[in-house]
This record gives sequence, C-alpha cells and structure tokens, in this order.
Amino acid sequence: MNSHFQKVKDYLLELNFTIVQEDENEGVFVVENEQEGIKNVVLVVAEPILIVEQFLFDLGQDSAEIFKKLLMKNRDIIHGAFTLDESGKKVLFRNTHECENLDLNELEATLNSLSLLLSEYADEIIAFSKK
Repeated sequence: MNSHFQKVKDYLLELNFTIVQEDENEGVFVVENEQEGIKNVVLVVAEPILIVEQFLFDLGQDSAEIFKKLLMKNRDIIHGAFTLDESGKKVLFRNTHECENLDLNELEATLNSLSLLLSEYADEIIAFSKK
C-alpha cells in the first residue's frame, strides 16, 4: 500500500471521518462527517500532493457578481479556497498539501475550514446555486 495513501487514511479515521469510498490504485477517498456538515469530500493522493475537494454548486449562468463575492470570501477562508472546475460551471472548495510533509493538524485544519465555511456561508451558497 502506498505510504502516503495509508497515512491519509489513518488521519481520516483518527479524525472520525467515514470513508464512503476508497480506491488505492487511483489514490482516491470519498469521505463524510455528518456532524461537521461534510458529505462527499474527495481526497486524491496525487504524488507529490494531496488534493482535497468538495463540490458546492453548479453555476446557472456566468455572473460577475457571484465571482466577485466568491473571491471576496476567499480572503476569509483560512485553509482552501473557492475554485471552478475545468468546465467553469462547477464551484468547488479546494485545498492542496504536500504529501511528504502532511501531518494530522494540517488535514484537520483543512476539513475544519470547509466545515466552518459550509456552516457560516450556507445561505449564500444556496442563493448562488439558484441563479
């Protein structure tokens, strides 16, 4: 088993996340922790980095106002940021870490940042998804 994959798995279990799906060959985990409001977070061990992504919503139409508000909110997010996928239509939360130096506190901080973002910014995310 890839040592970084196993390290991430061990951290997720220690942080009380439920591993909904895992594929060691692809380096992928899908996790949730409903107490923290986190569901279907994707973690990809893509040497030399770990990618943490959460799909948030589909953009109904390009909106400079939505993009502006998301970029302004990025300034408040301690770990991670809003991003767009390759199509430019899906808004994601994303953070990356160096696998070699990853520790439990770093992964926990990212997941806590996502949980906090989802709890304090939920109304805006829902409103953006309806536009």
